[in-house]
This record gives sequence, structure tokens and C-alpha cells, in this order.
Amino acid sequence: MADRGPPFMSHSILIVEDEQVLRESLAGLLEDEGYDVHQAADGEVAHRFVLERPVDLVLSDVRMPVMDGLELLERLKQVIPETPVIMITAFGTVGTAVTAMRAGAWDYLLKPVQFDDLLLKIKRALEVGELRRTHRVVSEQLAAGSAFHDIVSESPNMLSLFDLAEKLSSVRSNVLIIGESGTGKELFARAIHYSGVTRSKAFVPVNCGAIPESLIESELFGHRKGAFTGAIRDKIGYFEAAHGGTLFLDELSALPTGVQTSLLRVLEERVVVPVGDTSPRMIDVRVIGASNQDLDRLVTKGVFREDLLFRLNVVRIDLPPLRQRRSDIPLLAQHFIQKFTTQMNKRVSGITNGAMRALLGHEWRGNVRELQNVIERAVIFAEDRAIDVGDLPFETDADDNASGEDLREALRQFERQHIIYSLRRHRFDKTATARDLGIGISSLYRKLEELEIPKAESPEAEPPGVAEADPPPDPPPDTPPA
Repeated sequence: MADRGPPFMSHSILIVEDEQVLRESLAGLLEDEGYDVHQAADGEVAHRFVLERPVDLVLSDVRMPVMDGLELLERLKQVIPETPVIMITAFGTVGTAVTAMRAGAWDYLLKPVQFDDLLLKIKRALEVGELRRTHRVVSEQLAAGSAFHDIVSESPNMLSLFDLAEKLSSVRSNVLIIGESGTGKELFARAIHYSGVTRSKAFVPVNCGAIPESLIESELFGHRKGAFTGAIRDKIGYFEAAHGGTLFLDELSALPTGVQTSLLRVLEERVVVPVGDTSPRMIDVRVIGASNQDLDRLVTKGVFREDLLFRLNVVRIDLPPLRQRRSDIPLLAQHFIQKFTTQMNKRVSGITNGAMRALLGHEWRGNVRELQNVIERAVIFAEDRAIDVGDLPFETDADDNASGEDLREALRQFERQHIIYSLRRHRFDKTATARDLGIGISSLYRKLEELEIPKAESPEAEPPGVAEADPPPDPPPDTPPA
């Protein structure tokens, strides 16, 4: 055997291969070369593994049950973007290897694997992997002119909300958006406004919680000169300013009861009467209300009017918190890296695997807004290099078992929703669904049992996050919305 030089003793390699004999044979040979070797029998096991601990290189077969090598490659490019992946394929599927290379694989090997060739490619991949950084950009969602360019997601429940928002853009119905602080309520409201019939008219955002109670009626409905001390001239209110367009009322729960009564009258009669005036003024405004609190609970407590909630809640959008769509964190991180490197004229080359794992394991109580602030801060400090764990403003623990459990549950829910959407798309035809998912029919039935998915159409199969009178919209296409 030719002299290959000293091995990379500290490097870890994950072998993903469903053929046990081949997998164990490769593992034994690489361990003899001094590598730290781990094994996975399919892509799903491998994906869970890399979420919990780092590896320096992945060696993966293309054809595997449960999750094939190409799907695994796509997921690895999200969660460990700088880790090289070498694909193993049979001679008759070289075209698949070319596809993998185009999708981001470092290199490929043909079966039967030549050990000298394998070691040489591993050595080269690890050398380049020390410097390699991925700068992944979500092209269609970030296309210029798209009203949704700041809302980045691949989660099924979010994609269904994109579809709903696009449908709402063609009408002027009132909308209620519920979600925790930082989930993007105003972004969704802007997307609804600017992607449809109101795009050429005004979008007027109002934070109801930031206006003193003594001034809120004047701010919303306007006032006449002399109506109260300090009213030195006539002033139009936010409703008139939004005429023909959209008025976005954030923090609805902060509205005093008296103002709620006035707001209800405006929504019912489509007229406003400025403070100190007696003449009603006609308005044509679509109202999008938002709250980070459960308004139904506030109605029960008697602090929010039920009839006002009915008027606002023509269509309701429930935005999930970031912890319920962790699969979007890599997309959002890369989006914000691109955004802030452009704004700051920085040369940040990407994000390290350790930093990505830290982002995936963080609680994100501030949701997407907190993630944006974290990436902005990291870009400031990561000059001419990739963002690393030390650039993040929170402590991380790679061995935190609780975070691992959270991630596994998040991925389980993601997989469950993806299968439900495919079932609904194919009217619960199991054969067509299995073909769409790229798995065998027996694997599909195993997943239905494992993930507690009904085998026939039922209310449980409805996607979360949408509450409206009509049935949920059909699932969106596989590509992100433009």
C-alpha cells in the first residue's frame, strides 16, 4: 500500500450506509487509520446524530431506506454547512452522483470502494474543509420585489400561512394575527398589503400600546382644533391616513374599553368622527389587528369586547414561535448574514458548525427578532471569517440533553406535518404518497404508526396555524414562495 502520510488523528467521520457489512468494513479500515468513526444505518439516524454532536466529514451512500443520501445531503447543508460530504454510489447511478455534486457534495466514490482512493479523497476534503464556508442564500424567497422577501421559511405550517396571506392580498377583509413578540406579525401584515390590491395605497402601522390612553382616540380618529388643550390645529387620524389601504393595529390588547367601543363603531359603519367634531367622514380601510396575547382569554376576563373580536377575526393567522419551527433557523441565519454583511460591508464567510448547533439549541424567547439581533451582533465581530460560538451573546452547551430532546421533537413534528401534507395532496393514496416522499410503502406505514398519523382523512390532518371558516388551503408547492 502506498505511503499516504500521517492520518488526521483527531478528525471524526460519520459513515452512513444501510449495508451493514460494507459499513462495518469501512469503519474498521478508517479506525485503523486513526480516525474517530461513527456509524448510521440510514439518513434519518445520521441527521439526528449531527444535530447532537460535531463531525468533520460525512461519508454517505446514495440509495438508502427511510431517508436517501440526496435528502440527507440537503439537510446536512443546512445544519452543518461547512462539513464536506462524500457520496458513495453504484456504477450504474453515476448520474445521481453528478446530481449530488451539484447539490453540494464534496466528491463521490463508486462501488466497489477502492480504499486508497477513499483515503485520498478524505484527506483532501478534510484539508479544504478547514477553510470551507457555505454562504447559502434562499433565492426565490429573497427575490427583489417580493412582498415576502423578509419572511423566510420551509416549515409546512408557515408555507400554508404564505398561501393564505397571498389569498388575502386580493381582498379587503379584516385579518387578526396572533403570535408571540418577535414572530413577524407586522411583516405578515405588510406582505398581505403589498402583494395585492392595496399595494399602491398607504400601509399605516400603529402600536396601540405606545400611545397614551388620553390621546389614543385623537390619534386613531383625528381631532378638530380646540377639541382639547393642546389641539392647536385640525388633525386627521390614522384611519383617514390609511384610506384606501391598510391600517395595522398592533398590541390590540392595550386598547382601553372605551376606545374599543369607538373602534367597533368605525368597523361597523365605515365612518370616523374626529374628536370635537360631529360630522362623520367615510373611510375605506382594511384593518389588520395583531396581538401577542390570547384575546379569547381577555374576552372571558371582561377586558376585551367579544363583538370587536368577531369584527376583527374574519380570518385569523396564528404565527408559530421559532422554537416550533427550528428547521427554519439555518435559513433565517443565512438570510440575516447576507442582509447584515451587505449593510455593513463586512466579509463574513458563513457560520461554523458549532455556532449553528448553538443557534439550533437556543430557546429563542424573542423569536425571529432575537435571532436577527444575534446575527447582527455576530456579523459586527466576525470580520473576514465565519461566525463562531464566541460571537454569540449567550452561553451554549453542546451536551445539553434537554436541547437535544427539544430538537428531536421539533424534527419529529416537522416530519409529521410533511407526511400529512403529502397524504392530503394525494387524497390519502398511500402508494402515491410513498412515491412522492421517495420511500417504500412499508416505510410509509411504519411512519404513520410511529408518528401517530391517521391513515384516512380526519380533522387531525389539518395543518396548524390557520383558523378560518373555510377548509385550509391546499398545501403549497415544494418550492418556496416568490
